[in-house]
Amino acid sequence: MATPRKSSARKTAPTPRIKKEATGMLVGYSEKKKPLGGYAVLAALFTLALGSVVASAETADEELPELSWSDLLLLGVATHKLSRIVTKDLVTSPFRAPFVKFKKSAGAGEVEDEARGEGIQEAVGDLITCPYCIAPWLASALVFGFQRAPRTTRVLSGIFCITAASDFLNQLYVKAKD
Repeated sequence: MATPRKSSARKTAPTPRIKKEATGMLVGYSEKKKPLGGYAVLAALFTLALGSVVASAETADEELPELSWSDLLLLGVATHKLSRIVTKDLVTSPFRAPFVKFKKSAGAGEVEDEARGEGIQEAVGDLITCPYCIAPWLASALVFGFQRAPRTTRVLSGIFCITAASDFLNQLYVKAKD
């Protein structure tokens, strides 16, 4: 019968955890940990993309679109509806899933999600669950879509405006029924 062998492995002290604390000017920003580095990356990405599109239009001697009040209204309502679809719609949940965690149903085909992970994953999760945060990204895409393909962008924006009006009327109908 074999006798149990004594382990020759040395016992080591547990590895100390490294605190991920804000340093320098960021110290004291928040009691709760925030993905400030991820936010900075997203802000830089947005600024770089927007600046590149504007610069490419200028160097190609293309005119940036002049937007009338009716264009602003159309694009504004379309941006509003698109931001709700991207950040809250039940059907777009699979696209948000890598960055968010489902919290609960919010009714009317919308859900409430919360960012998960840390760093850039959490920052993206915050961006894609906030209709106010994603709106400048979508508005920029619509405006520059308007520059490149005005008719197509106007039609697509019209679809989202009609959808927003339908949503409003559906909500009004439900309230009137009650």
